[in-house]
Amino acid sequence: MIADNQTMDRQIPVSVQRKRKLIRSGKWLCAFLVVMGVGAWLGSQMLTTIDRKTLVVSEVDRGTIDVSVTATGRIVPAFEEVITSPISSRILEVYAQSGDSVDVGTPLLRLDLQSAETELSKALDEREIRHHQMDQLRANIETQLADRRMQIEVEEMRLSQLEAQLRNELYLDSLGSGTRDRVRSAETTLRTAQLQLAQLRQQYANEVRVKQADLRMQQLQNDIFEKGLNEQQRTLTDAAIRSSRRATLTYITTEIGTTVGAGQKLAIVSDLSHFKAECEISDTYSDRVLVGGEALLRIGKERLPATIATVTPLSQGGAISFTVQPQNPSHPRLRSGLKAEVYVITSIRDDVLRIRNGSFYAGPGKYTLFIFKDDRTLVPREVQLGECNYDYIEVLSGLSEGEELVVSDMTKYKGKEKLKVRSEK
Repeated sequence: MIADNQTMDRQIPVSVQRKRKLIRSGKWLCAFLVVMGVGAWLGSQMLTTIDRKTLVVSEVDRGTIDVSVTATGRIVPAFEEVITSPISSRILEVYAQSGDSVDVGTPLLRLDLQSAETELSKALDEREIRHHQMDQLRANIETQLADRRMQIEVEEMRLSQLEAQLRNELYLDSLGSGTRDRVRSAETTLRTAQLQLAQLRQQYANEVRVKQADLRMQQLQNDIFEKGLNEQQRTLTDAAIRSSRRATLTYITTEIGTTVGAGQKLAIVSDLSHFKAECEISDTYSDRVLVGGEALLRIGKERLPATIATVTPLSQGGAISFTVQPQNPSHPRLRSGLKAEVYVITSIRDDVLRIRNGSFYAGPGKYTLFIFKDDRTLVPREVQLGECNYDYIEVLSGLSEGEELVVSDMTKYKGKEKLKVRSEK
């Protein structure tokens, strides 16, 4: 018994204890590594996963960018004429319908012109009266001036007679047969006659100017009346509503008996074989939109080169309006009423880093984009982007040539530090 107790109380060697500790530590380490591995695996399984085929991916490359600004546009006929009623009247007949092809002079509507024709007839009669009044005025003026000229001739003859009398009195006085009083009397009479003749001549000159002014005034009034009469005749001619050119009737008022006012729209004829675009853009880009500048119309996947034809200088509602003329205005993709994206090209930049234009882009500035770390992982990165066009965006910093990134809208993944990508099968 004593021997057994001694055996049991004997100390365990240090080497054995150390071995046992190592075994226990190894077990704990293995358990820790297993837990960490499981945690890492579970963490990887909890990463947000995106199907690659749902992403729009772009590779950073180097090339040229035609810098442009975007405007909204609507396709309209290149020519469109609104036909209005020249007078207040009533529609009596309608000869055409919307969609009809019309030629020059094709009747469209007939208006009630009885009142207008009566007014024109009165105006024609008044013109005849005015012509007679003008002839009468000229005759009266000529008669009055002729009378004044006759008075001047009579006074000139009388003056010649008085001059002869004065010479006779002077001669008699020199012979001693006359008197000095008779000479003075003849001189006074002659002087009075000279003044009277000068007065008559001045009166005649004044009357000529007055009569000429009266004639000009009357002629001016007649000319004004004639212009009004011509306008009435033109209005009456226009009241026979006809097409002014070969086109398509896109609108017409068809309610027979309807009363229409002067200037009210009656019909629209449009050239549906040639088109242009009416556009609007923020007035902050007004210095970039210039007549003759290059532009691009985008209708669906079709891109049509174009030129800025007109620009409205006034801003309305923070936007300016302009029209764009396609190089091929009869392109089959052009249809009246279609909406189009319009890109106004402002400059060309060569040899720049660029990425595909995407829905995320809202102008030059800083963006957080998801970059491919490898084929199955996306990580966010802040990049600086510059100008753009309809295809590409200029990269200023944050990206290198050859890198791939997502250019579709990733707003819902904002704040994610990593995304897992499921590759296409």
